[in-house]
Amino acid sequence: MTRNTNPDRTGPLAGLVVLDLTRILAGPTCTQMLGDLGAQVIKIEHPEKGDDTRGWGPPFLQDSDGNDTNESAYYLCANRNKRSVTINIADAEGVELVKQLASRADILVENFKLGDLERRGLGYEALSSLNPRLIYCSITGFGQTGPYAKRAGYDFLAQGMGGIMSLTGFPDNEGGHPTKIGVGITDVMCGMYAVTAILAALNARNSGGKGQYIDIALLDSQVAWLINQGTAYLTSGEVPQRIGNGHPNIVPYQTFPAKDGEFILAVGNNEQFQRFCDVAGNPALATDKRFKTNADRVRNREALIPLINDLTRARSINDWIKALEKVGVPCGPVNDLAGVFANPQVKAREMKITMPHPTSASGHVDLLGNPIRFSETPVQYRRPPPLLGEDTFEVLQDQLGLGTERLQELAEKGIIKLGDDDQ
Repeated sequence: MTRNTNPDRTGPLAGLVVLDLTRILAGPTCTQMLGDLGAQVIKIEHPEKGDDTRGWGPPFLQDSDGNDTNESAYYLCANRNKRSVTINIADAEGVELVKQLASRADILVENFKLGDLERRGLGYEALSSLNPRLIYCSITGFGQTGPYAKRAGYDFLAQGMGGIMSLTGFPDNEGGHPTKIGVGITDVMCGMYAVTAILAALNARNSGGKGQYIDIALLDSQVAWLINQGTAYLTSGEVPQRIGNGHPNIVPYQTFPAKDGEFILAVGNNEQFQRFCDVAGNPALATDKRFKTNADRVRNREALIPLINDLTRARSINDWIKALEKVGVPCGPVNDLAGVFANPQVKAREMKITMPHPTSASGHVDLLGNPIRFSETPVQYRRPPPLLGEDTFEVLQDQLGLGTERLQELAEKGIIKLGDDDQ
């Protein structure tokens, strides 16, 4: 299913130009969101290698002969609504091209190591002197200051150093150990924080007329979204421990065994707990002085959970969900991804979208939808994730006025690489 693919629809950021000097996931997540919101995103890639994630597979899209293409699922996840322009910024002429593009851009997002772009003349001071309205966002592992600023940063490192792995997984006495989250969530959240910062800077620019510099770090982002667990530690001084699928402050709020697997029971208040106990055939459990209030249940978690386990094993997942939904007790299945995309609610909300793609055997690619719903300026799916360099000719001609002869000259020098259609 597709949604809002009409290129004439106006997004809330229509008219803004984003120069995207990012790769991997945090930066591309940020710029894809800006593109979904209507901005024109120009993705700068190395002429030969492109974004690192183009090679992060399998899986890759397959062509009509069943062979892998150069388009990995990882790359596809965060690069729609962009135009790919290949420029070698290790070359002085390539740097000059990026400077010219930056002088016409509203926003620049980059995730190079500390000082890399500054040494090439592409740092904030150099580019803001050319374009005082430029909003320049740097995404790094550890930020622009501090003892770790020069270190390379990756999502996995940030999850470990930032504490989330110490909270994720089952306790040692249940055979557990610190566990990373199954997607690059620190990268994704860092990208979302970057979007928020950029939108705030745009608003400030609308008032004062000037751009500004934004410093966003993976580790900072990870620490920030420790949220209740982080604040609990700061309040109590007690280091939270891993409790598997349990909740630190609400009980019962975790997975429980049924006859045919596990399901989620998410009891949010005392009334819901009473209704659960009624459905489970043990109403007295809710009046037991050890379990009457949520605070009681949290304190006596180790006594209560085995009792609930014994009750839930008696029925199937579907039986529990049907019975509990009737009385308003929050519950649900633990879906694998096949179950997610078969779910009628996920389908109704169009969280799987389909876009045309030139190298796919089917002629299209399925992608994750954007969760934002606007009443007046809907999210737009204008462009599928681009092939490497496919927009180089068009962008450099339209944005910088370069003619065919000049573009061919740059291509021969290896400073740019034109798309297949432009050779």
